[in-house]
Amino acid sequence: MMSPMKTPLSQPRAVERLVAGQATSDGAGVKLTRVLTQNLQRRLDPFLMLDAFGSDRADDYIAGFPDHPHRGFETITYMLEGRMRHRDSAGNEGLLGNGGVQWMTAGRGVIHSELPEQEEGRMEGFQLWLNLPSFDKMRAPWYRDIPSAQIPEFELEGVKVRVIAGQSHGVAGAVQREHTEPLYLDLHLAPGASFSQPLPDSHNAFVYVYRGDLQFDGGVQVPLQRMAILANTPGSEGLRFSAGSSGARAIVVAGRPLNEPIAQHGPFVMNTQAELIQAVRDFQAGVLA
Repeated sequence: MMSPMKTPLSQPRAVERLVAGQATSDGAGVKLTRVLTQNLQRRLDPFLMLDAFGSDRADDYIAGFPDHPHRGFETITYMLEGRMRHRDSAGNEGLLGNGGVQWMTAGRGVIHSELPEQEEGRMEGFQLWLNLPSFDKMRAPWYRDIPSAQIPEFELEGVKVRVIAGQSHGVAGAVQREHTEPLYLDLHLAPGASFSQPLPDSHNAFVYVYRGDLQFDGGVQVPLQRMAILANTPGSEGLRFSAGSSGARAIVVAGRPLNEPIAQHGPFVMNTQAELIQAVRDFQAGVLA
């Protein structure tokens, strides 16, 4: 545990709207909830997608995600519980376990698989897609496994904070990114505990509740399995909320928007249709990665 510095806020952000997400499946039939859908990409730029998955039924996850391509963005997989094996065309391999993070930059292209290494028990977590700026979309692929013990943590008045990316209360996260400046926190709040986080008013931000419920200023409640999109009110200093009577767990995600065109076709995210067509052709020709 690290020693944090508490930062008070006088003008916290309001909740703009709540999003329930859409039940769907992906890969070879993995059941999940797509919380950040394609129609929210402009509003939550630089984030492209958020999937939440969680089941103790092996049939919901056992087939996993066999070989599939990506180009033009980063994937961040955060495993709350379970074991998933990663292999990719760049020669990387790793086992994602309880509390760990897999951060992969697809860049110009990578083909990878994510397959469960368990036949029973619970598998729960999130996958977040983070866009790359146009000048970085064709960079070399990059990969890092971050075991749970390597994710910085601190406690602050009834709140345990895991800092996956960015910085919170003086504690630097496991990953930093210069251009999108992502903030990714996992919060465990005791009943009634409050949390605040400074944030530039131009950064897009959302909170997703995966245990309990949260209360924001103005009496807005964010219930279980809902995403709160936070308003970009000029002059606002950050976010502030408190847990309900049963406590809460939530992820906080924010970042600096790229304000660039977004062109997506499945696992490829570029800036133009021509670049998408080239990505598909490269994949079909076997030269994507």
